[in-house]
Amino acid sequence: MADIQAAQRQIGLSRDDVYRAFARDLDVTEKTRQTYARNIRAWRAFLDREGIAETEATRETVLAYRERLQTDGKSAATVNAYLCAVRAFYSWLESRRMYPNIAAGVKGRRLSANSPKDALTREQAAEMLAQQPGTLAELRDFAMVNLMIRRGLRTVEITRADIGDLRQVNGEAVLYVQGKGYADKSDFVILNGACLKPIDAYLEARGVSDDDAPLFASIGNRNRGGRMTTRTVSRIVKDAMRRAGISSGRLTAHSLRHTAVTFALLGGATVQEAQAMARHSSVQTTMIYAHNLDRMAAGAEHSIDAYLLGSGANTR
Repeated sequence: MADIQAAQRQIGLSRDDVYRAFARDLDVTEKTRQTYARNIRAWRAFLDREGIAETEATRETVLAYRERLQTDGKSAATVNAYLCAVRAFYSWLESRRMYPNIAAGVKGRRLSANSPKDALTREQAAEMLAQQPGTLAELRDFAMVNLMIRRGLRTVEITRADIGDLRQVNGEAVLYVQGKGYADKSDFVILNGACLKPIDAYLEARGVSDDDAPLFASIGNRNRGGRMTTRTVSRIVKDAMRRAGISSGRLTAHSLRHTAVTFALLGGATVQEAQAMARHSSVQTTMIYAHNLDRMAAGAEHSIDAYLLGSGANTR
């Protein structure tokens, strides 16, 4: 089997061309393609730092890369995402008979079945929802943050939402959602007045009703009325947290999704009902939240404290 350099000479590809060709050939959505391209750049940077050419990389190189990612403090999810890109890259190279798949079978870090899901407390959520919007930007940001806290939308789902996605099903207002990895909007979340009123106030102030227009639009001079990026949504959420006095680095825009699922279960929803709202493909994902809530409520730690205080049995 030819190596990368030999293949490059044969078909006239530069090193950059090889990486671009890999990203172009991926049978995925454009968003996922960009993610793979970004993640494979981390592998390329690692090779450059180590002074290793692609033609010299071995399975041991991939294992060393995994170790470096872990040593650098990357989360298990991040390590696995980076390794997924490397496995896909070398699988692609092998399919083009350019280099053997040295990453085949290299496993990522094991994700704990009960990995922590940081969420807002009820008091923190109430503080964020107590903010009084005035300007168009404030009306937009409040409507968006309110929706994320109450219905658990991902940042990408926020950016993909159109005005026309606000519809009715069996007489109830809903928002159709294009979830992560999906090409259409087949799922929806149910909206009540607490969700709709801020959205209606924002849309009225904005003065746009085109069904194809973004539900939450950019107000920047270069992209006014256009679709926002997930990075912008994340920044808006962090700004809202800071105004509410929330400074934890572990609480992010995605924490609002965890908050919605947690609040649904605490409010009496079944695991299956919470799964439907969150659009989890597997009920096991939703079960993580339920398990953590049960663990907190029935923790033996409380019994230890009660015993040390001399009250005998835990009387919670």
